[in-house]
Amino acid sequence: MSAAAPDLTGPTFAGIAVGDELPILTLPITRTLIVSGAIASRDYQDVHHDSVLARERGSKDIFMNILTTNGLVGRYVTDWSGPRSRLVDVNIRLGAPNHPDCTMTLTGSVTEKGSLSEDGAYGSVTVSLRGANNLGDHVTGTVTVLLPVGDPAGVGSARA
Repeated sequence: MSAAAPDLTGPTFAGIAVGDELPILTLPITRTLIVSGAIASRDYQDVHHDSVLARERGSKDIFMNILTTNGLVGRYVTDWSGPRSRLVDVNIRLGAPNHPDCTMTLTGSVTEKGSLSEDGAYGSVTVSLRGANNLGDHVTGTVTVLLPVGDPAGVGSARA
């Protein structure tokens, strides 16, 4: 049994255009995701793990912290941009909370193609994104990512 060759290419700076849309990512927001994200980012605020105290503070339930949201935004963009890309700027704003048992849907599009790196190997691309749930926009913002200008010799040709 042989495994298929992984796609190591991802999009290239030359191959994308302003207006290109990223694939939609739908994420179920579970209690475990919220609590584990808070623990992983060392955010021990009770509103991220204690339902009773979160309600006493006026929230419907526990809610996701910004560091977990930031990580999910990074995942969303790098899932699209591939392993040869590099995030260089993440600028997000939180809105409606992500509570347990909601679903966040991430959408995005290329809104700007910037300059090339000094060596001409990478180009700067800005992605505008939105993560919405049943209460509205949980996160909005932009991510700037460096994409390789073209396909390096042999990487894209190894596909089955």
